[in-house]
Amino acid sequence: MKMLSTGDLRPGQVFSEPVYTEGECLLVTENVPLRQRDIDVLITWGIDYVRTNGELVEYEEIGDVEEILTDADTDTDAEDVLKSVEAEIARAMQEEESVKTKKEASSSPVKKAALKFSITDVQQNSGPYRAYKNIIEKLNALFNGLKSGSDMEMRAVDNICDLLLQDIRDNPDKFVGFILGGEVTGHELAKSSVNSAILSSMTAQEMKLPHHKIHNIVSGALLHDVGMLRLSKGITEKKGGLSEAETEQIKSHPLHTSKIVQKELFGPHEVNLIALHHHERWDGRGYPDKLSGNAIDIGARIVSVADAFEAMVSKKSYRDSMLGYQAIKNLMADNGRRFDPSVIIAFTKVMGIYPIGSIVRLNDGSVARVVNVHTIAPLRPIVQTLMDENGNVISSSKTTTIDLLAEKTLFIKEAIDPAEHNK
Repeated sequence: MKMLSTGDLRPGQVFSEPVYTEGECLLVTENVPLRQRDIDVLITWGIDYVRTNGELVEYEEIGDVEEILTDADTDTDAEDVLKSVEAEIARAMQEEESVKTKKEASSSPVKKAALKFSITDVQQNSGPYRAYKNIIEKLNALFNGLKSGSDMEMRAVDNICDLLLQDIRDNPDKFVGFILGGEVTGHELAKSSVNSAILSSMTAQEMKLPHHKIHNIVSGALLHDVGMLRLSKGITEKKGGLSEAETEQIKSHPLHTSKIVQKELFGPHEVNLIALHHHERWDGRGYPDKLSGNAIDIGARIVSVADAFEAMVSKKSYRDSMLGYQAIKNLMADNGRRFDPSVIIAFTKVMGIYPIGSIVRLNDGSVARVVNVHTIAPLRPIVQTLMDENGNVISSSKTTTIDLLAEKTLFIKEAIDPAEHNK
């Protein structure tokens, strides 16, 4: 099988045999032209070579293929692009002749990851967990005050925002682990809002937005769904499907939120834009104002992504939570319809393809928990071993931390449902 440099690939190239990134990870089938999007994904994720048994049979300038893709084509292509991205984890196969037994943690140059998230942290009521729970309780108290008609001030939101930003600076990885672990029960609206604020702040920082902007984005995330308090519980807590009239009432919550921010809290204009526009879509099909693209405030675009991810990984009364990996996969498959692509890229760099707290199986059969991610290589996180390749549980005193960016012989084979692992 011949190797082709990514730098030599051009949109419109057609090969007589399928082209693979690694092993059986398909990039494009035979007689199907390469797209610029396929090449961009390879470059973004550092895949330097592809493989094929075929020959270049055609090269035609094809222009912007995005304009001719149907929705169905886009969905299919998104799946193929994701496979290409996932294939980067198998790049070590290029070095298969030099594969050695996994190094012991003592010989690894990588220090132990700061995060060792486990249920024990929660049971011992660790400092970060208490801080996380405290923020949720403070926001819930504010929501209760708004619901009862008490006079509330934006200063209370600012205080919660400042507290959250400080705690995230101290323990960013633990907070993401708590979101995926779903350890706090009750206060669902406040918990969802705090989770969205945590994810929004980390994304905004990755995008290098100024501090005052990040503060407003976090405040907007904390308040983005407060308008739900103005709707009946019969709708917000309904387990079955919603009628058309009920759906329209749900869609009114940004307007209620905006009114609360403006008329009751007297919040900043940027916070109000997030409150009003976090359900606008990149393609202009959102609500309430049908805005599109950059006409949507950047804060609203960031909160939209964070809110969607949080909703997917949180357990609901009518469904189980989704794996963090699957939620990331769904976001990546959006293809510029609902979300700003630049925000998706920043969010993925922060979270990784396998978010912190994910349980994964490595190519040697061992099982590990993701404890940290590399923004430059989201597919190669830092993991902490839980079970060895023979299925034996590793005690906490003997567990090792492995940086998959340094350990080229190892890569993630699949994500595992934490509930199944616990069994």
